[in-house]
Formats: sequence, structure tokens, C-alpha cells
Amino acid sequence: MKEKEISYLNGFVALLFLLGFTALGVYLVTLGEVVPVIGGSLSFVIAFMLLTGLTIVQPNQAAVVTFFGRYLGVIRKSGFYLAIPFSSRKKVSLRVRNFNSAKLKVNDVNGNPIEIATVVVFSVVDSAKALFEVDEYETFVEIQSEAALRHVASKYPYDQLNDSGFSLRANTEEIALELTSELQNRLAIAGVKVIESRLTHLAYSTEIASAMLQRQQAEAIIAAREKIVDGAVTMVQMAIERLQAGQVVELDDERKAAMINNLLVAVVSDRSAQPVINTSTLY
Repeated sequence: MKEKEISYLNGFVALLFLLGFTALGVYLVTLGEVVPVIGGSLSFVIAFMLLTGLTIVQPNQAAVVTFFGRYLGVIRKSGFYLAIPFSSRKKVSLRVRNFNSAKLKVNDVNGNPIEIATVVVFSVVDSAKALFEVDEYETFVEIQSEAALRHVASKYPYDQLNDSGFSLRANTEEIALELTSELQNRLAIAGVKVIESRLTHLAYSTEIASAMLQRQQAEAIIAAREKIVDGAVTMVQMAIERLQAGQVVELDDERKAAMINNLLVAVVSDRSAQPVINTSTLY
């Protein structure tokens, strides 16, 4: 089922014919003779047929025309028109619309329950598919949007501290693009174009929110400590190399080990280091 344009006439011209046949019918009936009365009745029938074909199409709206169950075509151009008499004309909005999903509880790829919601911006581009391929396309959009959101959310973790892949929190743009692509594949059968989709809510479920916050804090501290240790080792190495290059002092292995120990303690410690003055020799 695909959308196709139907032939139609200007509604104002048809309205003039309708008024003309009505006036002619009134005139013939008032003559009171048999033949004029029959002609007047036919004029009334023609006027009624013209009346049943008149339709108004609003801007950004399509009128899908069916004739006794047979799909004839669609009128997309806004205005006042005459379509096939006795036909049914179903109006479909072509305007851009939003769908805000409810907050869904989903398990991410690690099995953690999260709450997630999205907004989907869409419009109907094929009115025939929207009416005849699915039953109530608006409900179809809602259900498929929530199904696609669940599927995408279950493929990624909520957060990823080691930067080894995508996460729902850190890669919102990439997640939105994938969600839009999957929605378009699902909704193409209904003649719907997905313009954009964005996450509007993302959080851990209330039953694990406190525990996951502590876990995030611990993972953040560990990640920060790893960077601090890497930086401290580099700083100590540079300090020893400069001292030896400038021949400021000769360091044997024991003095070098003591110096490394003191520098690492001073750099890595999360508190201010308290200096201890040694008035004697190292030995």
C-alpha cells in the first residue's frame, strides 16, 4: 500500500454547479407537470451527489479517499475540492509531533535496573500506510518507541569509567542516533518518518541508587588514584634524571631508593606531607 495522488476538482466550481442544479430543480418542480417534476428530481439528485463529494483539506493535512472499501488516492494540497461522490475521506495530520514516553524500568547490559525515558519527534509521510498498514498508527508509534528504547538501553552500560566503550550516560549523542535509526526501521511500515529522538530521563532505579552511587564513587577514586600514581612515577623519574644529569649529587642505590620513597609519599598522599629533617647521614 503506497500513497498516490487522486484526481479532484475545484470545490468552488462544484459549489456553483450544486447551486445551479438546486435552483433548476426548484424551478422545474414548481411547474407542476410530470416531466418537469421528474427533471427537477434528477437535478436534486445530482446536486446531492455533488454535495457528498465536497471536502476541505487543511494545511499539512491529507485526505485519504476510499470508495466503498476501495482505496482511490489522497488529496494533499490544502483547499476546497470536489472528490468522488459518496466516497469516504479520512483526514490524516502531516504535522510534526512529539511523543514523550513514560519512565521505563530497564536492565542495562550489566544487569543493573535503570529508569529511562525518551522524546520522539515524528511526522507522517505516507498517509496510506499510516491508515491501512497498521491499526491506529499513533498507538503503533508509542508501543514501538518504547520497545526500541528498551532494546537500545539493554545493549549498553549505564556508565563506563574505563573509557572502553559506549555508555548511556557519557555517549548521549551516539545513543540518540542509534535509537533514531532503530525507530525509523520499526516505523517505516506505518509511513512515519522519525525526525529526532532524545533521552529525557536517565537514572538508576531507586532500590539500587544509593549502592550504585557508592560504587561510582569508589570506581572514580580508583581511577583517579591510578592517574596520580602514574604521574608520580613519571615525576620521580624526571627528578632523578635531572639530578644525575646536572651532577648535583651522587646517588647510590640506597639513597636513590630513599629519595624515591619520599617523593612518592609526598606526591601520592591526599594530605599535605610533613617534612622530617635528618641531621645525620642516611647510614
